[in-house]
Amino acid sequence: MDCFRSLSEIPQGYGETAVTIGNFDGVHRGHTRVIRTVVEEARASGLKAVAISFDPHPALVHRPDVPHYPIMGERDSQDLLAELGLDAVVLLPYSLEFAQQTPEDFIRETFVEGLSAKKVVIGADVRFGRNNSGDLETMRHLGETHGFSVVVVDDLSTDNVLDGLSVDAPHRRCSSTWIRELLAEGDVQSAATLLGRYHRMRGKVVHGAARGRELGFPTANMATDSDGLVPADGVYAGWLHDDGGSRWPVAISVGSNPTFDGVSRQVEAHVMGRPQEAVEDFNLYGHNVLLEFVARLRPMVAYEGMEALIRQMTQDVDDAWDALGGRPA
Repeated sequence: MDCFRSLSEIPQGYGETAVTIGNFDGVHRGHTRVIRTVVEEARASGLKAVAISFDPHPALVHRPDVPHYPIMGERDSQDLLAELGLDAVVLLPYSLEFAQQTPEDFIRETFVEGLSAKKVVIGADVRFGRNNSGDLETMRHLGETHGFSVVVVDDLSTDNVLDGLSVDAPHRRCSSTWIRELLAEGDVQSAATLLGRYHRMRGKVVHGAARGRELGFPTANMATDSDGLVPADGVYAGWLHDDGGSRWPVAISVGSNPTFDGVSRQVEAHVMGRPQEAVEDFNLYGHNVLLEFVARLRPMVAYEGMEALIRQMTQDVDDAWDALGGRPA
């Protein structure tokens, strides 16, 4: 899959395209439905399948004082979009000046002149152009003017195929905003239902305070600049994928560890299933790893003394095994 960071990077003669547009933060099941439709429409008509997105995220430009944390990093987003069959992603540089384009100018310059679009795949609630003044009817009118057809994809919501949620949310559509809310609550299982996969973080393993190792539960500490939204404080069951291609069951701790004073918020994973005599030899420092969050086991709480903490950590490991399907025979 090609990744172009401006329209000028698209080579001459690239070909006609089927196009969609969005932020695709998290590449959730709603995004997946749209992207698959783009690919199907493109393959049926001999077109290139292209998704248009923005860098930076428009929220960072319009509300710079409000923190915005992507659900996942760019590498994972690109990998997932490529797996869905896209031929290219165009990441348009986003700025306040860019946002002042009229809907007509934006479609003409980007879809028509930039990408030779013959099909445009969008949701019914699409908004684009200055002050989000363009909508579905605007797109259809511009399609008639510039020679592209418009394909509308229904929202994915709790009214149709979103089953398996642990929350009661009638008539709610699958969205990145909802996924952020669920992760802020620690509900990684409902988030996984919306994502279509486990929520993930990716980053380098760094040295920590080594308290887990001293207690008999060594951990891989994720660097603070790791990609992916950090879920609510607590203990989770999950999987760790190392850069050698191995997958390990883990108990994940997220938070400042209130049993110890002066500890900043961190994400650390205890790899389970290693023989005791091999634990000291298992070194992930400096490795780039992927963490998947399967289930939240409990909130983060303080314990009186090391014995109580060790008992709880032992229980956490047992609970993590149960959440992951049981210890291997």
